[in-house]
Amino acid sequence: MRVSITIFTFFFVAFFTTLQAQPSKLAQQYFKDGEYEKAASLYEKLYKQHNGNDFYFDRYVECMLGLEEFTALENLLKQQIKADPKNVKLYVTYGNLYERQFKEEDAKAMYDKAIEKLPADRFAITKLASAFTTLTKYEQAIKAYEKGGEMLKDEQMFAYNLAELYRRKSDTPKMIENYLISLQENPGRLNSLKSLFQRYLNADDFVELQTQLYERIQEDRDAIHYPELLTWVFIQSKDYKNAFRQVKALDRRLSENGGRIYRLATIAFNDKDYDAAIDSYNYIVEEKGISSTYYIDAKRGALRASRNKLVEGFEYTPEDLTNLKQRYESFLDEFGRNKSTASISVELADLEAFYLKNSPRAIEILKEIIDYPGIDAKVQAQAKLSLGDFYLMDDERWEATLLYSQVDKAFKDDLIGHEARWKNAKLAYYFKDFQWAQAQFDVLKASTSKLIANDALDLSVFIMDNLGLDTTDVSIGLYADADLLIFQNRFDAAFEKLDSLVAQFPEHTLKDDVYYSKARIYTKQREYQKAVEMYEKIITEHAEEIRADNALFGLAELYEYHLNDLEKAKELYEKIYLDHSGSTFAVLARKKYRELRGDVLK
Repeated sequence: MRVSITIFTFFFVAFFTTLQAQPSKLAQQYFKDGEYEKAASLYEKLYKQHNGNDFYFDRYVECMLGLEEFTALENLLKQQIKADPKNVKLYVTYGNLYERQFKEEDAKAMYDKAIEKLPADRFAITKLASAFTTLTKYEQAIKAYEKGGEMLKDEQMFAYNLAELYRRKSDTPKMIENYLISLQENPGRLNSLKSLFQRYLNADDFVELQTQLYERIQEDRDAIHYPELLTWVFIQSKDYKNAFRQVKALDRRLSENGGRIYRLATIAFNDKDYDAAIDSYNYIVEEKGISSTYYIDAKRGALRASRNKLVEGFEYTPEDLTNLKQRYESFLDEFGRNKSTASISVELADLEAFYLKNSPRAIEILKEIIDYPGIDAKVQAQAKLSLGDFYLMDDERWEATLLYSQVDKAFKDDLIGHEARWKNAKLAYYFKDFQWAQAQFDVLKASTSKLIANDALDLSVFIMDNLGLDTTDVSIGLYADADLLIFQNRFDAAFEKLDSLVAQFPEHTLKDDVYYSKARIYTKQREYQKAVEMYEKIITEHAEEIRADNALFGLAELYEYHLNDLEKAKELYEKIYLDHSGSTFAVLARKKYRELRGDVLK
């Protein structure tokens, strides 16, 4: 019996609720369709039935305004104000009524009266400011919040709301000021503010944020959230040197274990600011010592950053390379030569082969690594790929292809497997098996690695164009020989081969490719002006050939990284994405252009 009563009660309540909801839905539909007379009738009944519900009342007012029933609405508002004088939002509605009738002075008087009569009640303050905001009366909403904060003797209470209003007004300094005040009230808001700043601030605005943060740090040296936010600002601006100063101070102040600094070092390393990365890693090693959980990783990171700084910039002496080798050896002496340090040994082998020209020693190191007990499969695979490269440098073609094929088979659907397949296809190209190589490049165009996919596309098009033009493969064969010599760092022999190609085929379309290869060699030899000359020959004499966009990008990088002419680099990056929008370099060129222009990239 009780169950039956319960079920009956449930269905009765549900039925009654549905009946109540129907007039509201119908009124909503009439309002949406612009049938204000029908909607007004329903909303009038609803707001009376629900004790003056704000939503229904506001909708009723909108309907009356839509019908231009100004006199009737004014009488209603007078009655409502008399009945509920503390409801200052009614003055806003009254002001809006006057504004619809173009009575600007009367409207302003009503808006002022609403603020004048504002009670010291948080809910009433928020309600009034929201009413002004709905009408886009941002100045009045700001006044409401500011007066409310004064009356409640808490000027931080409405700071976040004020920041939002200043944002809508495009008053960035005041927006930032109030967001920072709101952070003082609620430090847990830090991450949400980062998201807002990233969304709404441009490069100049970040300078303003930085300035205000410096002021607040001076005023409140105990606050942690301000230097944390300042660190984030520096990172957004890629100013890792100043970011390091902030995190170092926080690390010391909070007696941390270096984790904050390690994270910054990783960001700087990935963004190729190797000096900042090295300083950060070294701080952990020197200040935290071996007891830190980040000690080994920081030592490894500093080593890799030092290596990349040398080899990526081509700015090194034989002494620099020897010192770097000694640091690698020192690291391995400290932590042992085993599966845990195998990746460092792979890097040492790379240094020996490509930069110290000691491929026998590199091969010896890699053979040891591959046989380490329990070595990670991917580290072993990377060692095999490097070993294959070094065999190829010594003209051991079959040893190289065997190693590449082993990795390809073991990691068929993995990126490292794609890399192995790419190396095998490139090897076939070097040794003039062009049709098989092109078939492999065509498959690799779908690689999930954008770099491999782009390179595969380039070589596929290159082979197709040049084999299609000739009855023999002599010309492209000479070019492939030169490519292999460049890979082997045999630059003099590569120049001879390229000159031989031009001498035998003076009118061949490979001339732009010859210039491109020479530019690459000159860059590796740090003869940057000669590299510029080669790139400019392509751009001026072969603007319609496939190397034109490669030349523009290579030239832009020279001006950015080696010739210290950022304006020229910016101009070239812009030309790439405007004039060569279909190029594989277009997206990266646009990003580089925006970075040099000073944009804060989202």
